Amino acid sequence: MKRIVAVNAGPRKKWNTAQMIAAACEGAKEAGAQIEYFDLFDLDKFTGCISCFGCKLEKNLGHCICKDGLTQVLEAIRTADGLIIGTPNYLSEGTASFRALIERIIFQYITYKSEIDSYNTHPIPVVFIMTSNAPDEAYEPDGYYHALIKKYEEMFNSFVGPTTVIIAAGTKQVNDYPRYNWTRFDAEARIERHETVFPQRLECARKAGASIVKD
Repeated sequence: MKRIVAVNAGPRKKWNTAQMIAAACEGAKEAGAQIEYFDLFDLDKFTGCISCFGCKLEKNLGHCICKDGLTQVLEAIRTADGLIIGTPNYLSEGTASFRALIERIIFQYITYKSEIDSYNTHPIPVVFIMTSNAPDEAYEPDGYYHALIKKYEEMFNSFVGPTTVIIAAGTKQVNDYPRYNWTRFDAEARIERHETVFPQRLECARKAGASIVKD
């Protein structure tokens, strides 16, 4: 049985990002995989890369030696058959927790050698999910978030494995819009989109989760 690691890098455990990840996990389970799930905001204290360069020493090549809350996640990903990871878009980036994990995943594999680019000898398929308040157009090739997505897609492709990107844009932020004076958003339109478009994105995530098990 294949083992898929799923990582929620968002702070909310039942909202858009978590639901998208859950849908991808459901697809993976339907395809016969076992899921190992992590909520980054539940882990013990952790940081991004601390530039100790321990992963560049011969005895540790390709292995982050920093011991903290991310250690178990890194080890799980290292031996997994696939990775499902999701983050909301926070200020034109993933969350700080997502960034910390990405630094730790990617930097351990960078060789600084001309002969080889990566120490990763076990590439695995990745489903990368981003949820966002921004409209769909922001993620299209001429959109202002396209470069952000391409950056992470290329990182995953180069150092983790072949990557499928799924964007859930124009998301519903809260249930109780009247509580907030958010004049920029059309609450009724957001709710309608959540009821009509978001289920389609969930289905895309489910299919992507299944595909990384079948490939």
